[in-house]
Amino acid sequence: MKPLDHKQRNALTILMADVDPDDRQLTKEALREVCLKDHFAEVCDCEELLSYLRREGKYAELAGQRLPRIILLDLNMQKMGGLEVLNELKSDPDLRRIPIVVLTTSKAEEDIMRTYDLGANSFITKPVTFDALIKVMKSLTQYWFEIVELPE
Repeated sequence: MKPLDHKQRNALTILMADVDPDDRQLTKEALREVCLKDHFAEVCDCEELLSYLRREGKYAELAGQRLPRIILLDLNMQKMGGLEVLNELKSDPDLRRIPIVVLTTSKAEEDIMRTYDLGANSFITKPVTFDALIKVMKSLTQYWFEIVELPE
């Protein structure tokens, strides 16, 4: 993967919504391996995800800053579930264009079908090894940040 220049890196933020702090940390470390560690934000539940995206509460100071370029969303969330927040995000005219990659432990066909029905852009089952996670993050960042054109 060709390294991203300074301008490209500043344009990127990957936001991960996952209840498991270990999964968030491992993903951050895997992104470090593919040179994107500085543009990783994390939230631990769907309510916090919505606050972050809407720049509310403790995220009000982010008002005026660019929204994340991609969201990594776990389905197994507390309070509001991943499917519920996915539906809400894809129904919101200000947020629906942000690509959402479901990154979850599920392999259930029902979950896969439901996430795509709700507008998810990709469904990835979490890898079980760190090396596999690095490969997934490398492929994911290459695809979303080097191959496809994303709206501003």
